[in-house]
Amino acid sequence: MSYVIGIDLGTSSVKTVLVNKQGEIKAEATRPYPLIHERPGYSEQDPQEWVNGSIACLQELLKENAISPEEIEGVSFSGQMHGLVLLDAGNNPLRPAILWNDTRTTKQCRDIEAKLGSQLLEITRNAALEGFTLPKILWVQENEPEIFAKAKQFVLPKDYLRYRMTGKVDMEISDAAGTLMLNVAEGKWSEEVVKAFGLPEGFCPPIVGSTELTGTVTPEFAALSGLSTSTKVFGGGADNACGAVGAGIVRKGDALSSIGTSGVILTYEEDKNKDFAGKVHFFNHAHPGAFYAMGVTLAAGYSLSWFKETFAKSISFNEMLAPVADVKAGSEGLLFTPYLVGERTPHADSAIRASFVGVSGTHELKHFARAVMEGITFSLQESLELFQQAGITVERVISIGGGAKNPTWLQMQADIFGKTVVSLKNEQGPAMGSAMMAAVGCGWFDSLEACADQFIEYGATYEPNPDNVATYSKLFKLYQQVYTQTRELNEGLQQFR
Repeated sequence: MSYVIGIDLGTSSVKTVLVNKQGEIKAEATRPYPLIHERPGYSEQDPQEWVNGSIACLQELLKENAISPEEIEGVSFSGQMHGLVLLDAGNNPLRPAILWNDTRTTKQCRDIEAKLGSQLLEITRNAALEGFTLPKILWVQENEPEIFAKAKQFVLPKDYLRYRMTGKVDMEISDAAGTLMLNVAEGKWSEEVVKAFGLPEGFCPPIVGSTELTGTVTPEFAALSGLSTSTKVFGGGADNACGAVGAGIVRKGDALSSIGTSGVILTYEEDKNKDFAGKVHFFNHAHPGAFYAMGVTLAAGYSLSWFKETFAKSISFNEMLAPVADVKAGSEGLLFTPYLVGERTPHADSAIRASFVGVSGTHELKHFARAVMEGITFSLQESLELFQQAGITVERVISIGGGAKNPTWLQMQADIFGKTVVSLKNEQGPAMGSAMMAAVGCGWFDSLEACADQFIEYGATYEPNPDNVATYSKLFKLYQQVYTQTRELNEGLQQFR
């Protein structure tokens, strides 16, 4: 038998999947690792934890499933985006990695905007946000100069793990797009950005493709993991790019709706000149030569979890959501905006907070629950609307995550988006996406599209209900007014938080 392994290097754990040529997942293994929160707003991790967790998972996959090392043809990766790993001349990490959810870099974001001006969006296609990598680099440069003086290169989390497997330092393109240092349209490092901030020569590693062969497993890593030195190692992708590939978002007309703790709406694009004025993210896709536009709702599934824990703690999620199906579209005039922790798209605003609008004495728990689900979906619709305004045609939405586990919510997405919505039979997300990259890299398929056709099975399909579409179209216009009407109020309320 021949297999590939997908490694999904997440924020709290690493997940690995063993996949055969039919796209069947034959085994899985997961290992958690800790976060380091030394101060409020700080979020760091020891890169060695990623290596240790991955080795343990690989050992489990091979030993517990009696797999011969020679049967593993290839390995690829999905990785948490934006995390900064600074390397010295010997490629050793100089400090813990600063992660995507670290928020200490607001000053550096303003400095980037001031220095680059309009060039920032022209070159990187993305606004300066605390999560990106360049602000983290500048923070170390300013606050830990003795450490930065020793830095020769930087990599992102999954690229560091790949270096430990192959002995080669590279950076994969879909992840590089999230650094604020890549010329996204051209797919190469921006000399203008690198020079503007005085970064050392050679600081940015060579760029590789997602399905590109980057080497084979070193004897040292083979001895630790149980893999063979003949196992091929491929570039991999950023977690969102891999999640898109794992859901089959590899051709025009398809979009991804992912409702987890945060929410993502993402669409495939081939035109490198699309301009969203920084209102949504625009990154290089794992698919060669392609791109993806992405909007983010910071508190998507978290809004529903918060609501349940606050107002319905004594019952299960199923009990809370069961009556929602009986409530008409619009929740009888009740609106919710999911700004519990601020918002990302289309309002990059850390001060805004959530609202229930239109509360009546006739509203019950079921109305509030439905309003929360509708508000989350309206937030995703704002990103979808931006895509469509930029000329991107979306014909079908693939729904994954918590929003795909409830038929009422799937129908709600179809009605609010006004699009056909499809679920997946076997949702494995970024881990499967990274395995698909290894499968294409190994030559099992000649493209990610061909691999998706073999590996991905779709579940139920939901078509928009015309009456509900009309209702939601009117309600969405009201939803969009809530942000502007409450922004000043929320700024004033900050002094009381």
